[in-house]
Amino acid sequence: MSIDQNRSAVAHLLRRAGFGASGAEIDAAAKAGYEATVAALLTPAGADPGVAATPPPDFPAMKVPKKGSAQADYQMVGWWLARMAAVTQPLVEKRTFFFHGHFATSVQKVASPGFMVQQNQTMRTLGGGDFAALAHAMVRDPAMMLWLDSAGNTLKAPNENLARELMELFTLGVGNYTEDDVRAGARALTGWRLDASGKATLVPKLHDDTPKTILGKTADFDDTSFVDWILQQPASPKFVTGRFWDRFGMPGPIPPDVSGRLLAAYGPNRDLTALLKALFLDPVFRGPQARYALVKQPTEYVVGVLRALRIKIDAGPDSKDNQTLRAALNGLGQLPFYPPNVGGWPEGSAWLTTAAAQTRFGFAEWAVTKGDLSQVENSSPSQRIDAVAHLLGIDAFSDRSTTALTEVVADPKQLVTLALLAPEYLVN
Repeated sequence: MSIDQNRSAVAHLLRRAGFGASGAEIDAAAKAGYEATVAALLTPAGADPGVAATPPPDFPAMKVPKKGSAQADYQMVGWWLARMAAVTQPLVEKRTFFFHGHFATSVQKVASPGFMVQQNQTMRTLGGGDFAALAHAMVRDPAMMLWLDSAGNTLKAPNENLARELMELFTLGVGNYTEDDVRAGARALTGWRLDASGKATLVPKLHDDTPKTILGKTADFDDTSFVDWILQQPASPKFVTGRFWDRFGMPGPIPPDVSGRLLAAYGPNRDLTALLKALFLDPVFRGPQARYALVKQPTEYVVGVLRALRIKIDAGPDSKDNQTLRAALNGLGQLPFYPPNVGGWPEGSAWLTTAAAQTRFGFAEWAVTKGDLSQVENSSPSQRIDAVAHLLGIDAFSDRSTTALTEVVADPKQLVTLALLAPEYLVN
């Protein structure tokens, strides 16, 4: 089967900028054109009805969080999955999901769903602007302060966790700072507490206001000037743009020519929307080598299935849908709001385990009983493989996959189940 390369490029774009797309959505975007689709993704027109339909839970913020109830945790996870599945402008949620992995924070330690939802909203609101605004917000974010112990960071006992991860994982990368920089950075971050309303507040007597030497500069650094100074380092834009390329473009080191184009777009204003625009328009991103170069993360896979089969889930804390989705994501190894550590989740073939394959099979069987399979059911058996490819937004199945699918074309449920497990659907 010959593949329409323009349509394939648009399908690739929609997979990376969201959670997959149906054949109808791909056809419409291909007709509009690649560049127009990029523009529409980055500057959507009008309010998103999916956002209106999935308001965030109203959890209280707590100064000293008590262990979040299982019900609240379920409600929080169910809400975000429902929103990712419902939105018509998925790039906002995909970008928020990216930052959730970048500034990885787990409710397991934070123990406050209210703080976690607040952090999630901050990433959503600031994730398309100046990266500095987001970095400043994360340093004073209550969930992050509890996660990395900066709420107990004092003049007499500086805690190094946030200073270290701020440089290593959030802004600069390994090898671009020293242990002395970490110790001095910890002193710059001293004095912050969470008040009775759950807001970050500086207690001056607990802050170290003496000179500190960080990355070769001596000054009376506080949290604001510390973050500003880090972001001025040449390593920072290279690190941030490289992280975006790694998760939206291709795994492995960023090609030098791509790096130059992304750095120019990111620029002195650290413009995240301009960065994504340059990434999506980059000839390497649009070319064949980037296509199917990433393995879908479990959340991308599960949300993509919900969207493709138009499954409307009950996000209530006690709903069976919520329990099924949570069990599937736990089995696949990626439950939102529960990253394994501050480094976030792994990537690539780490998701393709035997245990994960068994979990995907169970989830796919559940999905076909809940989803809309009419496009496949209404096709003649000889057309059903093409119909399921169109339904799932797959360019084409390999000969091997086609042979396996041919054996079950008489049963639409089995056919869609098998297609959801095909290698062509597991890659991004």
